[in-house]
Amino acid sequence: MAQQSPGTGGLQGQRIDVDREQDLRMWARKLNATEEQLREAVAAVGPLASDVEDHLKGSRATTNSERTRQALKEGGAGG
Repeated sequence: MAQQSPGTGGLQGQRIDVDREQDLRMWARKLNATEEQLREAVAAVGPLASDVEDHLKGSRATTNSERTRQALKEGGAGG
C-alpha cells in the first residue's frame, strides 16, 4: 500500500497543502497552473488533487500556458 507520489500517475487520494511553499510550487507545475490559480482552486473544491485538477480544467482558458508564463514574468518567479 505505497502512497503514490506526484508525477507517478493518478491523483486519487493525493492532497495539496497550499500552506507549504514546496507543495504549492510542485503542484502548480504538475497541474500547469499558477500558484494563485492553485490556491483559488483549493479554496473552491478542497485539497484533493483530483478535484483541483477537474476544477482547473473546467475554469481555464485554452491559453493557460501563456497566462502562467505571463504571471511568472510579472513576479511570480521570485527566488
